[in-house]
Amino acid sequence: MPTERGRGRDRKPVPAPGSTRPGAFAAFGAGVLAALAGAGAGHLAAALSQPAASPVLAVGSTVIDLTPTPVKEWAVAELGSADKPVLVGSVLAGTLLLAGVAGVVARRHLALGTGLLVGLVGVATAAAVTRPGAGPADSVPGLVAMVAGVAALRLLLPPADTGTATGTEGDRSAARVAPGRRSVLLAAGVAAFAAATGAAGRWVTAYRSRGVDVALPAPADGAGSFPRGLEERVPGVTPLRTPEGEFYRVDTRLSVPVIDPDSWTLTIDGDVEREVTFTFDDLLAMPLVERDITLACVSNSVGGEYVGGARWLGVPLVALLERAGVGDRADQILSTDVDGMTISTPLDLATDGRDAMIAVGMNGEGLPREHGFPARMVVPGLYGFISACKWITRMTLTTYADDSAYWTDRGWVTDAPIKISSRIDTPRALETVPAGRRLIGGVAWAQQRGGVAAVEVRIDGGAWQPARLGPDVGNDYWRQWYLPWTAEPGRHSLAVRAVSGDGEVQTAVRAEPFPAGASGIQELLVDVE
Repeated sequence: MPTERGRGRDRKPVPAPGSTRPGAFAAFGAGVLAALAGAGAGHLAAALSQPAASPVLAVGSTVIDLTPTPVKEWAVAELGSADKPVLVGSVLAGTLLLAGVAGVVARRHLALGTGLLVGLVGVATAAAVTRPGAGPADSVPGLVAMVAGVAALRLLLPPADTGTATGTEGDRSAARVAPGRRSVLLAAGVAAFAAATGAAGRWVTAYRSRGVDVALPAPADGAGSFPRGLEERVPGVTPLRTPEGEFYRVDTRLSVPVIDPDSWTLTIDGDVEREVTFTFDDLLAMPLVERDITLACVSNSVGGEYVGGARWLGVPLVALLERAGVGDRADQILSTDVDGMTISTPLDLATDGRDAMIAVGMNGEGLPREHGFPARMVVPGLYGFISACKWITRMTLTTYADDSAYWTDRGWVTDAPIKISSRIDTPRALETVPAGRRLIGGVAWAQQRGGVAAVEVRIDGGAWQPARLGPDVGNDYWRQWYLPWTAEPGRHSLAVRAVSGDGEVQTAVRAEPFPAGASGIQELLVDVE
């Protein structure tokens, strides 16, 4: 029988239960949960102060700014309105992957893993505070995310107990058992914290971004009654007036600016006789004009959806510029929004007699936040990237030689009139329709060219046929059209082109959106059974 001394020699040091390291997979999950907890807390802190300072959104905005123009155009063309959710999701996925790696590192080297996590949050915080218009307060969401993330990581991966215990091989096996009930509860608690703070942040952002009821005065120069469109007679055709909730939105914002109209101001400076500043109430007290204007995005492809027609209410741009007194050097208006985004508008086009305005209303209501509340620029006949600064807060009269705007720095042109274009709404491309009598219909636009005077349709490569036009809302508004068609079984090609009031025919020459807008003829295929 072994002696007591012998049994003592058989007992080897065994790691104490507290020193048991989780497996690599569990450590990876701990890093992911820690990052989610930090992101949720940071997003909530940003929602309560400045939504754009949210760590994930700040990184996403930086990615947008650094993305090459061709990639941006591909995203807009292929992903449409889903481009922003896809970007945010991609940034979050990449962050979680790196955070998981930090968790694996922290499994053996807690200080190093924690440092990696801190570095990730530090990058996001730097992105937030270096945004145009950002200030020291924009670092707060990142700091909150850092504290929450590090605390969660330390909770899920506590420092190993360096002490030892003695026992048999069976004892050592028990010590190596996977994390027990306490670890599972801790992980569940961190996950719940991440979900709760993330959801609270989204709710707060949505609440603060809700529409603001603004009592708009009657226009001094109204647009008159709005005609009834063809949508009731031509099923599938685009409504003559685009509802606010369906109006296209293309911009670089991952979060909608939350602006208090009582503290908002618009300043005109630069090459002016006097710098002037207007409050929101100042604008409402000025004589307002009401105009029906179609806007189009330069990223719109031939036959695309980034175009919409609405009734706008605002102060004529020239009336505001007259208050400042424009100097004799300026050739552009450099507009800046509340977050530092810049748009450059040719001064001669903005003041050539067209109905350019600083709009405060859309379709009889105050501007939706998504479309520039409390005020935005609207210049008919020019693509939005040189004319439609939303959330505007400053207009600087300057020269193209001295200053350049966001899109000009990325190779887009400085003078971009909206090209004559037309679109087939019904039938849709590759749609299968029954044979017989039906209608081909859509919309066409030709701003600042006398409006749309004619629309022509070509079927199966034949002669161009004149379509029937809907109501004429004006020079700066699109026009609905339709053509009765006896559809016979088989596959058919349909094409459309517009003719402006000054006689210009929509060109068939193909051009991509970059750098001055797309051109060409839309042609699509439909199947008839």
